[in-house]
Amino acid sequence: MPNTAPAAANSADRQSSVLDVVDRVSEMLFGLFMALTFVGAVHSATAGPDAGHTMLRTALGCNLAWGLVDAIMFLVRTIAGRGMRAKLAQSVRQAPDRATGIAAIRDALPPTMNTIATDADLDPIRARLASVASLSDRVRLDLADFLGAVRIFFIVVLSTFPVALPFIVFDDLYMALVVSRVLTLIMLFGGGMALGHYAGFSPWLAGLGMTALGVAVTMAVIALGG
Repeated sequence: MPNTAPAAANSADRQSSVLDVVDRVSEMLFGLFMALTFVGAVHSATAGPDAGHTMLRTALGCNLAWGLVDAIMFLVRTIAGRGMRAKLAQSVRQAPDRATGIAAIRDALPPTMNTIATDADLDPIRARLASVASLSDRVRLDLADFLGAVRIFFIVVLSTFPVALPFIVFDDLYMALVVSRVLTLIMLFGGGMALGHYAGFSPWLAGLGMTALGVAVTMAVIALGG
């Protein structure tokens, strides 16, 4: 009978590297906030006919840099998490008895899961890990991980344009700033609704809450001279 546990583990690893709703929306919101704060900061120190292009270049340059940083950190988090799971599996396989193996699994659980999971619940997991004849000791990144990092980079970078493009479209900097902030708040509302729907909260309340956070950030930028 073929042993399917390693294949299942590899499949789970590949699935976990794919960006979910929280990842995508969080990266979009991060890009929005970064662009918003930079546009406000540059607006306070920029004047002249080329001010709009200066803001676009500044905001885009900022998000290009942070998109790259965020993509790299995604890869770091992915391989660190994969290493942690491999270490856990090895600890369970090398445990001298049932209680030690269950304790190793319990230490890796979130606190909320620890309060409801009994030893009887965890024992089948321990038994399955202990029965695997061999697990790969190599912790590595695959193509799906790098594609996820590329998606993060583009999400952060593309979220710059709704914030910065009004400064190219409108000659009046004040009008451009108003349109930029309105578009930002609309996107924050949409992102909040998506997160609320995913988490089982009221999408409207989550959208309003994220919009309120955006207003607070905008007010802080204005107070600081943006």
